[in-house]
Amino acid sequence: MKHDEGVEPAMAHEAKGSGSIAEKVAHQVAAQSEAARRLMDSGVTIWRADTCVIDPGVEVGAGTVIEPFVQLLGQTTLGSGCHVRSFSVIENCTVADDVLIRQSCVLAESSIAAGAKIGPFAHLRPGSEIGEDAHVGNFVETKKARLGKGAKANHLAYLGDSDVGEGTNIGAGVITCNYDGVNKHKTTIGKGCFVGSDSTLVAPVTLEDGSYVGAGSCITRDVPAGALAIGRARQVTREGWAEARRNRQGKVD
Repeated sequence: MKHDEGVEPAMAHEAKGSGSIAEKVAHQVAAQSEAARRLMDSGVTIWRADTCVIDPGVEVGAGTVIEPFVQLLGQTTLGSGCHVRSFSVIENCTVADDVLIRQSCVLAESSIAAGAKIGPFAHLRPGSEIGEDAHVGNFVETKKARLGKGAKANHLAYLGDSDVGEGTNIGAGVITCNYDGVNKHKTTIGKGCFVGSDSTLVAPVTLEDGSYVGAGSCITRDVPAGALAIGRARQVTREGWAEARRNRQGKVD
């Protein structure tokens, strides 16, 4: 294909001209490499810095360890003595001292207080505030959620538009049902509460201090302090039912 004389094809110009994609990428890589060197000079350990993406605006305290394939993006700040394991992505977050972020976590626009433990495979969406010594475990997602000191959500939970008090334990599979199809609503859980596994909390709802929720419950009304709430069907057990069914249907080899 012929081009008019003196007119350079656009792709060729982008490949070698000023401001080309290749040049922009090279500039970004150089800036990130300089950021990694700056952090290591200040006492941060970065294993395999060539595999990490660290933006120039990132600040990290001395004694923190960054494992391979970590991304620290935007204006993220990490304190001293933290440990960020491989494949985690942290963007525009504030992380205090002595925080452990396990493998493959995704954190955005959130804050994490000292001594907290996150992950593996946790997702902190914007507006999350994780308190001192709190735990957010594997496959837990938070959004506009505040966890108080020592609160724990260790397995397979969703906490959206939620306030969780100090020392409260959130069981596996717990969901705050914050969206009614039109508006978002808040779930408030007090101090020292226990929410049993596989429970759904239909917002707006409040669990007062020291209350318990039985596993597998659907909670639609407020729970007073120190009370036990159970919202599930009563179990029915029929002895001998399985054998009788097999006899009716006939045995299959």
